[in-house]
Amino acid sequence: MSGSDENWLGGDLDDITDVEAVLWVRGVDYMAGWRDARESTDQLNRAMLGVGLERSEVRAVASTDEEGRGVVRLAGMPDAVGRLAQLLEALARSDGGAL
Repeated sequence: MSGSDENWLGGDLDDITDVEAVLWVRGVDYMAGWRDARESTDQLNRAMLGVGLERSEVRAVASTDEEGRGVVRLAGMPDAVGRLAQLLEALARSDGGAL
């Protein structure tokens, strides 16, 4: 990904936190889990951009759980998340839900 392509990764929804996210356990490799989640996060964010959802409205955010496993969280404005749900429902209806 080029430097200019990374601009869409930023945004107002990046600062979303979870209470558990601030509790770190010594010896847990949180970075490995975060890197795993980041790959899926980038893929989902590109897909949402591809269907016209703006990053300022809805985005996937890479995180980890308390055991260091990668977690992808969806954060967004209710209207944008509703549009995403409609797209997924239409896809499920059109092909029986199989990917």
